Amino acid sequence: MDILHLVDRLEELFNNSRPIWLTKNVIINEDKILDIIDQMRVTIPEEMKKAQQVLSQRDRILAQAQEEANRTLALAREKSDHLMERDSIAQAARVQANEIISKAHADAERARRDADKYVIDTLMRIEYELERMLNQARNGILTLQSLAAGEQPPDMREDTQPSQED
Repeated sequence: MDILHLVDRLEELFNNSRPIWLTKNVIINEDKILDIIDQMRVTIPEEMKKAQQVLSQRDRILAQAQEEANRTLALAREKSDHLMERDSIAQAARVQANEIISKAHADAERARRDADKYVIDTLMRIEYELERMLNQARNGILTLQSLAAGEQPPDMREDTQPSQED
């Protein structure tokens, strides 16, 4: 189950809850919210697996780039050796081989940077979503605990919205 779907269900449960008159509190079905929280506990490790898959994909891309660079270098050396046998174009062969080697290194570095950026962006997005969901779950737990203790819970809606001053 998708974690965002569970967050939507949690929000729907909250929005469909009965308000307590003259307060900002609502009555939430404890079994339903605990069921959603349990499902979140199961789903979050799945999200972590997805992050690990992204890291594995990055490693695979880097390995492919390194392999391609090695092949290019081998071809460049082979071509360079062949050209070195000819006296008249030996200097041109060295220049061309160095250009091919430089290009191979640049291509490998570019591929590594692109893979790193992709992984960082993906992990940051996952981290943001996980933090947001964790805050929502904590707020729901605090509200339920306050209701169970007969206390007036703090207004959690204000904590989840950015302030006007920011």
